[in-house]
Amino acid sequence: MKRKTIRNHKDFLTTPDDPSVANFFFVIKMKDAVKKDARYGVIASKRVFKLATQRNRAKRLLRDWVAFNENLMLPTKDYIFIARSGIFSCERDIGRSKMAHLLKKLSK
Repeated sequence: MKRKTIRNHKDFLTTPDDPSVANFFFVIKMKDAVKKDARYGVIASKRVFKLATQRNRAKRLLRDWVAFNENLMLPTKDYIFIARSGIFSCERDIGRSKMAHLLKKLSK
């Protein structure tokens, strides 16, 4: 099942009560799905990544890791992935395994 992406700004907003996990490379926030279908969103801010090419690369990495670990995501939840500055120091396989670890931790 291919997940849809979050498009609206209001759907990216989370509350402090929403569960989240983090590591050196990214942050994952989980909240109840607004609609019946679960979605995900990717954030790379200008504050962290000054250049548009850096923001695009960070989002591309996160999307790749999400696609690889999509089966670990709960079908009734929306996920927000926030890139951190250390994301470029992570190799593809390591990033995928780190995301799998955090998704398992978050779903407990």
